[in-house]
Amino acid sequence: MSRPAGREPLRLTRWWRGRSLRTRLTVIAATAIAVSVFVAFQVASELMDGELRDTAEDQLRADSRILATNAEHAGVAQVQLPPYPGSGRLVRVILPDGSTRTPVGQPALPPVSEDARRVARGAAADLMESNDSDDDGYLIHTLRAGDGAVQVARVADDSPINQFGFGMLLIGLFCVVGGALVGRTVARAGLAPIDRLTAAAVRVAHTRVLDADIPDEGGGEIRRLIQSINGMLAALRDSRQAQRLLAEDAAHELKTPLTSLRLNIELLIRLDRRGTLDTALPAESRTRLLNDLGAQVAELSTLAAELTEVARGDVSDESTELLDLADVMVAAAARARSRAPDIEVALDVTSVWVSGRPAALQRAVLNLIDNAGKWSPEDQPVQVRLRAEGATAVIEVDDAGPGINAVDVPRVFDRFYRADSARGLPGSGLGLSIVQRVVDAHGGRTAVARSTRGGALLRVDLPAAAPRAAGEHTAAH
Repeated sequence: MSRPAGREPLRLTRWWRGRSLRTRLTVIAATAIAVSVFVAFQVASELMDGELRDTAEDQLRADSRILATNAEHAGVAQVQLPPYPGSGRLVRVILPDGSTRTPVGQPALPPVSEDARRVARGAAADLMESNDSDDDGYLIHTLRAGDGAVQVARVADDSPINQFGFGMLLIGLFCVVGGALVGRTVARAGLAPIDRLTAAAVRVAHTRVLDADIPDEGGGEIRRLIQSINGMLAALRDSRQAQRLLAEDAAHELKTPLTSLRLNIELLIRLDRRGTLDTALPAESRTRLLNDLGAQVAELSTLAAELTEVARGDVSDESTELLDLADVMVAAAARARSRAPDIEVALDVTSVWVSGRPAALQRAVLNLIDNAGKWSPEDQPVQVRLRAEGATAVIEVDDAGPGINAVDVPRVFDRFYRADSARGLPGSGLGLSIVQRVVDAHGGRTAVARSTRGGALLRVDLPAAAPRAAGEHTAAH
């Protein structure tokens, strides 16, 4: 069964990809040197062969002229041919009848070619021929002399080329081996920062310690890679620190409602087991206890939802769209009224278009209204306003409560922060931190001030966008 033709290249590709970068660089360096040596050998061989051939041809022409001069003086049939020296030059005279004369003891030359016979008959002045056979190759020069022609030949000697090729082979092997060693050394030195980077990454993976930065060394791409990984480690450290703080703060915030819930439930169970539930807890006390349990469960549910929102961070599947912020404000106010019917919300909103995530923005506005509702007196509404100031959409939520102390202002939007005056009020301290995160994600900013009614004024500025349709409408609720 024949093997598919594409199987071998695929196997070679897999083998190559399985090699280390150091091995690849070594192979590439050795291959590049081998190719360079081969190309240099080919070019040098051609140049050397051409030079030797030109020298041999010039020598043959000079010898032919000497022999032709003698043949013209003495005649081609009587000219005295030089004795064969045993090697090197060979001579021959072509007579008018086509026969030949050669020195005694000289090896036989190839038969006279038809082109050489035409030179002897006067058809051409001279002729340079190259005769390559399986045994010996000859370079033969034919020159017209009197009524015939003379020929001077030389055995084509390839030994200089062969010796040169052998020398180039040895040099090539030496260069390939040296290139492989140099490539290995250069690869090892160049990849040393990568090796240290790999060791540091393995150490971080094994120890889970993100505090140690990788030394910033090397240059170019390697330095940028190290800086990127150091930046990634710093981001991971910040993320781990944030997770740890979130877990600690969440455990602290969950402790109080869970403890209260557990004590109330244990009280009910203990009284029920004794059979004294009806006598020990009158109907009014039981109702108050059950209401407390319901409030604690609701508080836990709210805290769990807010913890989930905070833990998600900026990760959201909600897409950004062009929307009218007034619609978001109206929807948030409606939700606030349904959740706390005793809180009055006064809306004064103007259509302002923004690019954002509607659900996230609605949650932020709802948290602002909920926060103001905790402080606003029963006879005073929470005022919610939306207007445009140039290229900015301005949201303002204020109450008629006691306001925010100056020492608490810088930490109002911090996660789990609750002022001393808010310890007895329901809440987790996460609502305004969620507002801050949503505003940051939309490129806006928050501010805290005192309202004209003496309470707190929370302001949010968001970048406005061009309206989808011309014209604006004002809605007051």
